[in-house]
Amino acid sequence: MKIHPFRTPFPTSRLLGLAALSLALGACSVADRPAESAGGTGAPAEQAPWLAQLDGSHRMLFDAASPGDGIPLIHAKNYYDTFNRAYQVDDAEVDAVLTFYGGTTFYGLNDSMWSKYQLGAFTGAKDASGTPFSSNPWRTAPNVLGSAMPEASVESLQQRGATFILCDNALGFMAGQVAAAGGLERDAVYEEMKANILPGVTLVPAMVIAIDQAQQAGVSYHRQ
Repeated sequence: MKIHPFRTPFPTSRLLGLAALSLALGACSVADRPAESAGGTGAPAEQAPWLAQLDGSHRMLFDAASPGDGIPLIHAKNYYDTFNRAYQVDDAEVDAVLTFYGGTTFYGLNDSMWSKYQLGAFTGAKDASGTPFSSNPWRTAPNVLGSAMPEASVESLQQRGATFILCDNALGFMAGQVAAAGGLERDAVYEEMKANILPGVTLVPAMVIAIDQAQQAGVSYHRQ
């Protein structure tokens, strides 16, 4: 009997190594894809559309290379909540940006990709009962440190004006690892994943460039 290639949990130690390597890939272009600028016009120094739309008085990038039990989502939520409560600043004046790359790469994909490629088992992401997630746990109902926090979900934060960006280099690398584990064709997996990014999430060529651009534009930085 043939065993499904994605039913065996991916070793956590190896996943951490892959995540670290995918972080490094944020700093370079993937050789078999055409080089692009962060702004899409051939000049990395030009402001990318996702960055140009950050028009609030308070702007912060949450650099989330690791899921961290959902803490990056809570930090972004607290950014909005605290400005609302303590400083009487409306959401319209607050812009949070959260990154998907490294260990968070697949959190930028929709439920169909999590189900088809068993990304919960692949990454070791499990619910409270120890069952690998078959849908993206951050999309609508993240579990943060053991507590359900739907108000900190990607969709809830997007409704408040948060921006989410996904590294193309990391996606290409991680898609290749999924393809290798399942005996699949790498480019086909990558293209399918790229076509199934969560609504409203922006694909950027390289996270290291996106973060650099945000810094040059005066966006505050919060390492997760």
